[in-house]
Amino acid sequence: MSATADHAEERTNPAARLGFEPGQVVQEIGYDDDVDHDLREGIESLIAQDLVDEDYDDVADVVLLWFRDEDGDLTDGLVDAIGFLEEGGNIWLLTPKTGRDGYIEPSDISDAAQTAGLSQTKSISVAKDWVGTRLASPKR
Repeated sequence: MSATADHAEERTNPAARLGFEPGQVVQEIGYDDDVDHDLREGIESLIAQDLVDEDYDDVADVVLLWFRDEDGDLTDGLVDAIGFLEEGGNIWLLTPKTGRDGYIEPSDISDAAQTAGLSQTKSISVAKDWVGTRLASPKR
């Protein structure tokens, strides 16, 4: 694919900048009515299969964790998500943007990630109402 085609993909598929690859198993946690369906569909398009849910009984390459302030303790949510990951996998933590219901302060995300033993590697706007923070899992 050409560089121009790569940039076109980034504009038309909101998930293109997140680094998903065909064949990856992506486990989605925290799905609710407020998730961004275009982003979900874009990820499924890139990985060429459906997202798996919380009942999936194997490890995933990536965990997609939708998390809002009212969802409980973020550190606990991240520790639980680590258990679903293949060694070396990543968690994409998706949280509401500033001013949206369920917003979580970046410092709280950083603290929770550090406590869970995760490394914060990237934060980007992933949808109209959501920001994504990529967290690298610890080496086991």
